[in-house]
Amino acid sequence: MTSEVAGPAEAVAISPAADPGFLQRYGGTIEYILIPGAALVGALGVFGMFVALFGKSPLDLYFYMYQGAFGTWFSWQNTLTRAAPLILTALCTALPAQLGMVIIGGEGALLIGALASTSAALTMQSAPPLAVQLAMAATGMIAGGLWIMLSGGLRQYRGVNETISSLLLVYIALAILNHLVEGLMRDPTSLNKPSTREIGAANMLGSIPGTDVHWGLVFGIVAAVASYILIYHTVFGFAARVAGGNIRAARIVGLGVGKLIMTVCFLAGASAGLAGMVEVAAVQGRTNANLAAGYGFTGILVAFLARQNPLAVIPVAILLGGIGASGGLLQRRLGLPDASVQVLQGIIFVFVLASDALYGRIGFLKGKS
Repeated sequence: MTSEVAGPAEAVAISPAADPGFLQRYGGTIEYILIPGAALVGALGVFGMFVALFGKSPLDLYFYMYQGAFGTWFSWQNTLTRAAPLILTALCTALPAQLGMVIIGGEGALLIGALASTSAALTMQSAPPLAVQLAMAATGMIAGGLWIMLSGGLRQYRGVNETISSLLLVYIALAILNHLVEGLMRDPTSLNKPSTREIGAANMLGSIPGTDVHWGLVFGIVAAVASYILIYHTVFGFAARVAGGNIRAARIVGLGVGKLIMTVCFLAGASAGLAGMVEVAAVQGRTNANLAAGYGFTGILVAFLARQNPLAVIPVAILLGGIGASGGLLQRRLGLPDASVQVLQGIIFVFVLASDALYGRIGFLKGKS
């Protein structure tokens, strides 16, 4: 004879979300998915209303955004190509965040990394392509790492706010790029748009077999996975998170906070510098003003939307890359400016920042009634 009333264990198995113990264990993880997701949906809703004011259908907007980002294989490849530098520049913000630092200078490290990698390629024209590519990657990462490490050093030894210094360094990097591209490194044949000489077709990064997506995507994914392992599965990462939680306590227990800050900032800048190398070696073929495409600033949004988790950076970068890739289709089909996707990114950023106040305040996710 079967009972019509399920026992407590069966009730929990049927509805785990109703179990306070389940919510206490996984409530934080659910928050990290639910709140950014709700912020993203809210931003899309506001952007849809904004578009409706101009006589366009929000449903058409969402349809063409999907088509431009993920609707076809061509769209997917375009999205993944745009996601590659976003992953790397997002790590430039996500890694220092483990130490409680807000670094927003990934764009500057990308530009400096691009300049350094181009210089390496131009001085090694007779070397084998693999050697040139390795030298480009190494110089780009070192240059980008040193650039962001400068912000870390100013924070540690001079008390300068790293957010302000890293942002100002972006404009210095842009000025250096323009100065060199229009002067010492300029190709005399580049008349309309000043550029450096080409690095050479043989030195360009190829595409992943069977796709038109360059190898930069693989570099980004490997860097994100390696960063996750470093932060969450090594003694160094544990020390960084302890210092990020309470820097005074970290000093009391003897952790080398200065060394942690400098090392993490170098690794963060190296990832953005690698993004600059990838843009030169896989897309542009030379250094010019086109490199200042805003990947570093979009990477900040990716990092915040991913809650500074290196693994979560990957899907978020693909999502934001898709939004960027859909801009052209929105312009052709709805007559919206191509820059409208940047407006959407700004709205998303505002919603993500506003949603920070919700973490830890949703009662039912803590097992409370």
